[in-house]
Amino acid sequence: MRLTTKGRFAVTAMIDLGLRQSTGPVTLAAISQRQQISLSYLEQLFGKLRRHSLVESTRGPGGGYTLAKAPQDITVAEIITSVDEPLDATQCGGKENCLGEGTRCMTHDLWASLNTKMVEFLDSVSLQKLVDDQIAKGFELEAKPTLKRAISSMPALQPIRVNAPNSVFALGSAFAKM
Repeated sequence: MRLTTKGRFAVTAMIDLGLRQSTGPVTLAAISQRQQISLSYLEQLFGKLRRHSLVESTRGPGGGYTLAKAPQDITVAEIITSVDEPLDATQCGGKENCLGEGTRCMTHDLWASLNTKMVEFLDSVSLQKLVDDQIAKGFELEAKPTLKRAISSMPALQPIRVNAPNSVFALGSAFAKM
């Protein structure tokens, strides 16, 4: 059994979101940049997290994602299972047919017990604990970037002039004069 990038990235992104929850909605582009996770991959993960009511989305300027529940009420097990990450160490996926035809392998009970312990452990770890661990390690929230103005405060020294026809008709006239 191994935890794939799907589960790892979902937990990492949720910690990032939990750390910045107090500043308002967090964009996936910002999480993508900070955590080095593909934006399209995050969009897929957050779609699943939203369907499982772990995050909420806000549209429009200043929009993004926020936690749908308090971070102490979200467990790592919830995050991982909401993105369809299997938490199963058995060879048969818990169907008890490891060797086919309903026959269990000799180690089935061992791996089934490991599954139980993994789920119990991940269910005991809250998102709030992971956020608090990051703060204890010295995490500091970066200052909110100032918005860049669309209009420059400095006028252009010289306007750019393009000597080109501005329509199909003007282009035809330019060729006719040649």
